[in-house]
Amino acid sequence: MAESNDMDDWAAAMAEQADSEAGAAKATPLDQFETQKTHGGEENPINLEVLMDVPVAISMEIGRTNINIRNLLQLNQGSIVELDRLAGEPLDVLVNGTLIARGEVVVINEKFGIRLTDVISPAERIRKLR
Repeated sequence: MAESNDMDDWAAAMAEQADSEAGAAKATPLDQFETQKTHGGEENPINLEVLMDVPVAISMEIGRTNINIRNLLQLNQGSIVELDRLAGEPLDVLVNGTLIARGEVVVINEKFGIRLTDVISPAERIRKLR
């Protein structure tokens, strides 16, 4: 029976959050994706705010290569591995393995960073998720 009370508390909290968010008109870049059509043709609101605090892994990729295990085991300090990119080509910026942008390496205060030069549009990124 405790499970039922927990679910009622959860439902009440979600309803309270929905009511407070309905009163606050916040403009986000994802506003255009906040409704979807139901099978009956009616618009159904989608709450993307719940996704905003989900952690994701972001990585920058300078290139790739394939290597057989024999050559892999022969690598040591000072070895050079040839990648599939030319010098000066932009790096790929990946979020959870999905390409979202390209950019160039910058050094600021002795730390590496990346300056985004080409960003995949939010609409295209949403399409790739589906």
